[in-house]
Amino acid sequence: MTVDISARLAEVMPGIRRDLEDLVRIQSVSADPARAGEVERSAEATRDLFAAEGFECEIVRAHDGAPPAVIAKKAGPEGAPTVLLYAHHDVQPENDHADWDSPPWEPTERGDRLYGRGAADDKAGIAAHLGAVRIFGDDLPVNLVMFIEGEEEVGSDTLVELLTTYQDRLEADVIVIADSGNWDIGEPALTTSLRGLVRMDVEVRTLTHAVHSGMWGGLVPDSIMTLSRVIASLNDDQGDVAVAGLHSGPAADVDYPEARLRAESGAAEGIEWIGSGSVVERLWTKPSISITGLDAPKVEGASNTLVPAARCRISMRIAPGDTTANAVQCLQAHLEKHTPWGATLTTTVVDTGEATQIDASGPAYDAARAAFAEAWDGTAPVDMGVGGSIPFIAEFLEAFPQASVLVTGVEDPDTRAHGANEGLHLAEFEKVVKAEALLLRNLGELPRS
Repeated sequence: MTVDISARLAEVMPGIRRDLEDLVRIQSVSADPARAGEVERSAEATRDLFAAEGFECEIVRAHDGAPPAVIAKKAGPEGAPTVLLYAHHDVQPENDHADWDSPPWEPTERGDRLYGRGAADDKAGIAAHLGAVRIFGDDLPVNLVMFIEGEEEVGSDTLVELLTTYQDRLEADVIVIADSGNWDIGEPALTTSLRGLVRMDVEVRTLTHAVHSGMWGGLVPDSIMTLSRVIASLNDDQGDVAVAGLHSGPAADVDYPEARLRAESGAAEGIEWIGSGSVVERLWTKPSISITGLDAPKVEGASNTLVPAARCRISMRIAPGDTTANAVQCLQAHLEKHTPWGATLTTTVVDTGEATQIDASGPAYDAARAAFAEAWDGTAPVDMGVGGSIPFIAEFLEAFPQASVLVTGVEDPDTRAHGANEGLHLAEFEKVVKAEALLLRNLGELPRS
C-alpha cells in the first residue's frame, strides 16, 4: 500500500507534539548525578513510545552503572535495506532559571517556537524519528533500528563499548544521526564535516611560593604575565592559529551574510573578525584555539603578590583531515617553544574527539537530497560543515564502515542549544519529520541486492 505522506503527516503531528512535550518535562541531565533517576525515566519513556508502535525494545547499557540507551527494532519488507535512526535522550543542564523567559522544564510555545531544555537538542530528534514511524505505521518501507543514547551530553564515554557489544543488533545499511541542524529557516542541510576537539589544561610556574610584587617585581617573572605570553603566542597578529603542523582545508562555497553572522555570533558592536580565508573556512575547515577557563586571583581583593602558578584551559578545534594525535603533538611542541623565562610548563590533555569528513555521495545521499528538496518545496539541501564537534560520528563510521552515514537534525541558527531559551522552530520541525519519512520511502525504493 502506498502511504500518503503529506496526509499522514498532518494526522500524526499533534500527537508527536504532545509526546515531545512530555519528554521535555523529564529532567534527564546526564551531567547531574542527582538526576540519574530522571535519565532512567527518560529512557523508559523513550522505550515505551517505540514499543507502542510495535518495536521490539530494550534498555541497554555498556556495563553496570552506565547510562541507559534504548535499542528498538521493527521489520519492514523482506530484502529491504536496514536503516538505523540515532538520537539521544539526555540533555544539558538548564543552569540559571533566571536566564529563561519561561520555565526550562515546562515546554512553552511563544511565537513560532517551542521552548524548553531538550525541545530541540535532542528530544526533537527522537520525536522526528517517532513521527516518521507513525506516518508509515505497519507499512514500513525499510527495516528500522532505533538507537537512542543516554550520555551524549557528557561525551558518550561508553558509546564504543555499546557499539561493540550490540553490533549485531545495530548493523545497518544507512545510519541517520539526528543531532545536527539546518543551514537556516527554510534551507535544509546535510552535515558533511565536523571539526575535532582537543582540550588541554596548561600550567606555568615561576615561583615556589608567592612573593611581594614590590620586593621582587622587575626581576622575578610572575606566572600570570608568563601565561599571558604563552596564550598570546597561539594566534598571529591576524588571528590565525600560529601552531605549526595543523591541517586546514577548503570549505563549501556557501555565503554567510555579514548581518546574519553578527546576529548569530553575538559579537559585540565594533568587534573585528579574526583569521583569514572565507567565513565558513574559518568556522568549519580551519583550526581554532580558544581559552575557556583561567585560574588566577580575582581582581576584587587581589593583593600585591606575585602568584607562583597560573593555569588555563585551551579548547582547540581541529580541521577535518587532521587527527587528535597530531594536534596534541603540535600544540605541545608549540607551548614548550613559547614558554618564556625558564618557567615550568605542565600540560594535561582533558579529552579529545576526532574530526569527521563524510563522502556524501552515492544512492543513500541522493535519496536524502531528494527527500529534503521535496520536504522544503524544492529547496535543495546545503552540504554544511559544523565548527563544533560530535566525536561519536567518527566512532559510527569506524564501527560500521560499509554504512552510509547521514547527519541531519532539527536545529537552526537560533535554536540556542545548550543555552537559555533553547527553542524548536515548529514549522521547520514539521518539515524535518516529513523529510525523514520521504527519506525512508526513497531508501525503500532503491534497487535491492
